[in-house]
Amino acid sequence: MPHSLILNLLPVAPIPSQFLTGRHLHALFLNLVSAVDSDLSAYLHDQSNEKAFTLSFFQVSRKEVAKSSTPQTQKRVLPAAARPIFPALQWENKQAIRENTPIWWRISLLDDGLFDRLTQLWQQLNFDRPWHLGPTDLYITNILSEPQSNQPWVNFCSYAELFDRASDTERQIAFSFCTPTNFRQGVYDSAMPTRESIFGSLANRWNKYSEIAIEPNFIESIFPSFFDIRTEVSTDSRSKFIGCVGEVSYRIMGDVNPVAIKQINALADFALYSGVGRKTPMGMGMTRRLQNF
Repeated sequence: MPHSLILNLLPVAPIPSQFLTGRHLHALFLNLVSAVDSDLSAYLHDQSNEKAFTLSFFQVSRKEVAKSSTPQTQKRVLPAAARPIFPALQWENKQAIRENTPIWWRISLLDDGLFDRLTQLWQQLNFDRPWHLGPTDLYITNILSEPQSNQPWVNFCSYAELFDRASDTERQIAFSFCTPTNFRQGVYDSAMPTRESIFGSLANRWNKYSEIAIEPNFIESIFPSFFDIRTEVSTDSRSKFIGCVGEVSYRIMGDVNPVAIKQINALADFALYSGVGRKTPMGMGMTRRLQNF
């Protein structure tokens, strides 16, 4: 069952910026899992592709960011003015997160077979235990697992429900790429969100974890109708990641049967949980479908 949840965290000391990278947060997540199920942690670590989870970067409220003495220390993408206002996402920190700063952290789970074990993880976590991130201890203050009016990144839905609820008539599909999004093409990477890259990525993850197969034979019926994107670079001491952020809209064109339209819409709705492209277990490729107006 795809599940997108939020962990609220509180650090008791500053978190240096070098420990706020995707690979450090990836390691922290596996440590959380290992505390209650070491076999599951090892399994998740050893998955070579299409891992069963995605992560966000640590997110700090705008009010806390505004207190910083150095402007624009966190890169973020803001939604277009015509869209509902969702919290902006940060994907790069140039300075430490201060002590006692509330943080939220999105974790999504994709594997139906592991869902029960992963659900038990949140029920068994010790809220009085400090978790280590670099030289810093931080505490989990609560976990949001049910939809929240003020937190659009929390939701859950079975694959069957996602498919059943998907429209078989809606032809307009809009995505917001909220953190840098990049796709593997052969031996190289591309930051261009083509229809093949997006829907191929979604279909691969859907088919790995769902019993409802979707073969993306409908790609040629999907055409871009609007785009407002830019490239962004996220760097750490080890690597440089170049991806796109912003919005892209696609339209289903031509004589397309309702089943194919339903499959396209199901994959688009699934993007909230799965993300698209590379390094989603390290904060990249966070994507959500935008509602049409």
